[in-house]
Amino acid sequence: MGKLYSFSINTPKEGLINITSIARECLSDSGVRDGLLVAYVPHTTAGVTINENADPDVQTDILKGLARAYPDDPEFRHAEGNSSAHLKAAATGSSVTVIIEQASLVLGTWQAIYFCEFDGPRTRKVFFKIM
Repeated sequence: MGKLYSFSINTPKEGLINITSIARECLSDSGVRDGLLVAYVPHTTAGVTINENADPDVQTDILKGLARAYPDDPEFRHAEGNSSAHLKAAATGSSVTVIIEQASLVLGTWQAIYFCEFDGPRTRKVFFKIM
């Protein structure tokens, strides 16, 4: 049921990358008019979220807030030294769901879908399942 799309994305060290246009391209290709789109990130140090796309300062503030909430801590025991990235990814989550109505994503006026990189730079995968 539904179609699965995947793509790779090259990321910076840390950042939020707007992937809404890619989701819309996949939706257009799918031919689905009414249903759901699930965006899924199969990584433990990256996430996905829906948030404001009008003011880029919001993205900066999200990253600053997450850095304050989940700072690097020398007491973390994870050998790779990226425990704060794991915590940020756990906080943002690995998937979001968007309603599809009349072949359009039902997003608020200011909303966009963002890939969240917390441990780059890397080449990452993103999946869209459209049903």
